[in-house]
Amino acid sequence: MNKQIKKLAVLAVLAAAALALPAQADINVGVTVSATGPAASLGIPEKNTFGLMPTTIAGQKINYIVLDDASDTTSAVANTRKLISEHKVDVVIGSTVTPNSLAMIDAVAEASTPMISMAASARIVEPVDAKKKWVFKTPQNDIMMALAIVTHMASQGVKTAGYIGFADAYGEGWYQEFAKIAAVKGIQIVANERYARNDTSVTGQVLKLMAAKPDAVLVGGSGTPAVLPQKTLKERGYTGKYYQTHGVANNDFLRVGGKDVEGTFLPSGPVLVAAQLPADHPVKKSANDYIAKYEAAHGKGSVSTFGGHAWDAGLLLQAAVPAALKKAQPGTPAFRAALRDALEAVKEMPGAHGVFNMSANDHLGLDQRARVMVKIENGTWKYQP
Repeated sequence: MNKQIKKLAVLAVLAAAALALPAQADINVGVTVSATGPAASLGIPEKNTFGLMPTTIAGQKINYIVLDDASDTTSAVANTRKLISEHKVDVVIGSTVTPNSLAMIDAVAEASTPMISMAASARIVEPVDAKKKWVFKTPQNDIMMALAIVTHMASQGVKTAGYIGFADAYGEGWYQEFAKIAAVKGIQIVANERYARNDTSVTGQVLKLMAAKPDAVLVGGSGTPAVLPQKTLKERGYTGKYYQTHGVANNDFLRVGGKDVEGTFLPSGPVLVAAQLPADHPVKKSANDYIAKYEAAHGKGSVSTFGGHAWDAGLLLQAAVPAALKKAQPGTPAFRAALRDALEAVKEMPGAHGVFNMSANDHLGLDQRARVMVKIENGTWKYQP
């Protein structure tokens, strides 16, 4: 009888000890990317990159739930709500493009869930208010890249410029930033046109651009749809200088554009030309680390800057999760809040695109170390010191 009592007592102690231990829930990372639709050339390398990310951080299992929003704003919002309500994610990463990311903000703010966008517009994170305090992003702000473009234009003797951009938040945001910097640098914008991402003709807009006779034209587009205005300008005989935004920095743009995009200037994250960077560049090592991993999985020359934005989102999580785990358990509102706080506290973290220094007022955290100028030469990217 005594033995039986002792055995029961031991079992009771073990059961009590087990109950005293906190439940170790997995960390669920919800992702929505534009893997199909007009932004697919951006979204596919992002989707591929999530397959390279660590499945544990600080000893905690990480689950990535990746959904395709087909480059559609409504689908991006639906994906976000599904990830939050059904998959109980601790953080949302996405989407690929600016309109989708802007539309997702209400959903993550309502759920008090941190979000890391892979889209460019500063409006995604600025100003940091009650809603956007939950939102971070990894791509360089348009103003940073616009400054690089206009500075280069001025160095090339450009006095007048034309602009043609997407008829959405990306194109409009780029025009606003470009116009601000151009005015400061004394470059006059003599034409301002728009087109839809899925348009098959921009002849009318191009004729207006050419009639204004600008020294240079900036195309405010992203992915392969940004080829169309430049191709049409070439066909019509425009001989001025061509500029694109960092939204075209992938090999699909080179493939589709072919000879029509030769000689184009654009700003880019350092990852695009990592091998050509000086040895002391602060991003050279971290950019090459990503390139090595991506090309080992997908082949030499397959890497793009867009996958780099996803990689940097993953690096931010790797920096923030250990701090959040010290305060709360995954799957709880307290953990999501702690993760948000930890993301905001990331300092001097080198990524594929730059060095991140987040703060309460800066949910991007990049500086001029996050951009270089590039020229398309012989179908490849050429670093411009």
